[in-house]
Amino acid sequence: MKQRKRIPWGQVIGMGLSLAMGVGCGVVLAGFLDRCPGGTAWPLWALGLAAAFLAAILAQVILHEAGHLVCGLLSGYRFSSFRVGSLMWVKADGRLRLRRLRLAGTGGQCLMSPPDMVDGSLPVTLYNFGGALANLLTAALSLLLYGPARDVPLLAAFLLFLAVIGIFMAAMNGIPLRLGGIDNDGHNALALRRDPAALRAFWGQMRVAEAQTRGLRLREMPEDWFWMPGDEALRNPMTAAQGVLVCNRLLDEGRLAEADRAMALLRAVSQGLPGLYRGLLLCDRVTVELLGEARPAVLEGFLTQEQVKFMGQMKRFPTVLRTRYLHTLLAEKDAAKAERIRQDFERAAKTYPYPADITAERELLALGDAKAAGIAKT
Repeated sequence: MKQRKRIPWGQVIGMGLSLAMGVGCGVVLAGFLDRCPGGTAWPLWALGLAAAFLAAILAQVILHEAGHLVCGLLSGYRFSSFRVGSLMWVKADGRLRLRRLRLAGTGGQCLMSPPDMVDGSLPVTLYNFGGALANLLTAALSLLLYGPARDVPLLAAFLLFLAVIGIFMAAMNGIPLRLGGIDNDGHNALALRRDPAALRAFWGQMRVAEAQTRGLRLREMPEDWFWMPGDEALRNPMTAAQGVLVCNRLLDEGRLAEADRAMALLRAVSQGLPGLYRGLLLCDRVTVELLGEARPAVLEGFLTQEQVKFMGQMKRFPTVLRTRYLHTLLAEKDAAKAERIRQDFERAAKTYPYPADITAERELLALGDAKAAGIAKT
């Protein structure tokens, strides 16, 4: 009997919510385009409305992450980092430092170090729902303020955009959904309470993020933070991400062959591995192959059209730049082009939030340089 296809309800609901937001913002825009004040050029007025729309999106992204921050602090978490777009504030040496980090598919992120687990439990509900709560409260407040602000058209439009976008973000993050293989905040809030392995993985990943801001390399962190989940557990994106950390630590320890085997297994078994992790793991596999046998057929199999597109989207990320440098140097044998990529790497390294990661990347670059020098001598 033919098995029926499962309906991806997360994707369906997500598309429906996106469509509803688009319609809502379109209605607001249409309503205010006709309210161009006398003496104001219409194109200038339209530009003002576009600015109000973009400002509302930015405000709700910031408020969403601020909601996680406040609710995390109320739950006993400690601040690690706060990112909006590519701007990231990191707590290092007791001070806030501005760094740059862009992750494809994410508008922001607030990372906090959780308190110690007590009897296998951890406060996760308020922290995970914090962003959606902030969006919802802001939307409600915007609607309350709209009445008094109706005589100031651009402000009134901004408040309505803020309300529509806030309701959309609250629903997209608060309703438990799996979107594009990634669990949203609402899904995590519920799933972490039911799944001890996922809860342990969540705790470990947040602790790792905090240690990275303090300048620790993965190989310098406690070994019990790194454990490879079983095949069944790897279906969960949270525990799959834990498997990625194990692979990254093996690579940082210089155990390249073991790291490659673990990465191959993880990509083959895990159905919950988000695209970002899949792309970065494949970059690491390309690096290991280049530093080893550098077989053209294997490299071609890794560098698929999808992977090349991913690397283009993440072109300023150190792991991607390292991979491009080594491939250009060792496979393409173009030293001049490789040097230009190396300069891009050094520019990215200056503002990257985790200096210990840059140290690890430079060690891999040095291995590539040594291999290239050895080839040149033969």
